[in-house]
Amino acid sequence: MSASLPDRRNLIADTAIATVAATGLRGLTHRAVDTAAGLPAGSTSYYFRTRSALISACYLRLAALTVADVDRWETEHGTPDPYSVAEALATLLHHWLTVERNRQLARFELSLEATRRPELRADLETAGRAARSRAAALLTSLGAPDPAQAADLLVAWTDGLLYDRLAGAPAASRPAPDSGELTPVVRKMLDALLAP
Repeated sequence: MSASLPDRRNLIADTAIATVAATGLRGLTHRAVDTAAGLPAGSTSYYFRTRSALISACYLRLAALTVADVDRWETEHGTPDPYSVAEALATLLHHWLTVERNRQLARFELSLEATRRPELRADLETAGRAARSRAAALLTSLGAPDPAQAADLLVAWTDGLLYDRLAGAPAASRPAPDSGELTPVVRKMLDALLAP
């Protein structure tokens, strides 16, 4: 039985993300995705006619996976308070720095492509709004005085930390910090965002 349309699209997007993580954007071709996904030749181009459409699918899939990660840790940690949120976010950051390391590296590389190709910008911005919306909802529940601004800062801080530890100068020489190391740092960031 063949995969359903959403499943096939997700398979292709997931495979494209993995391809970018492994080979960079130069390696992202329809044929490479077909091969890596074990699909018949032409499958990727059937669902995503152009390379731009394939990259846009990656943006939207990355956003959906990020929101799913956030939903999962919110469900696991119940009613939020700043301390439990700090611990949960530290755990999530550690997950992104280790288990989902390649996904984050692909996200950074794909994001840079939108700075060179304006036709990709709208889908990247749509994907970015999803993360900021989730962050704003969380910060609202914690009583942030300006949740939208705080969400922008939290997402920017999170991306900066991830980038520094995955692709920045210390990435090759320092191991990913564990949740225990990240928790006090996250608490400081949350304290700053929640201050009146």
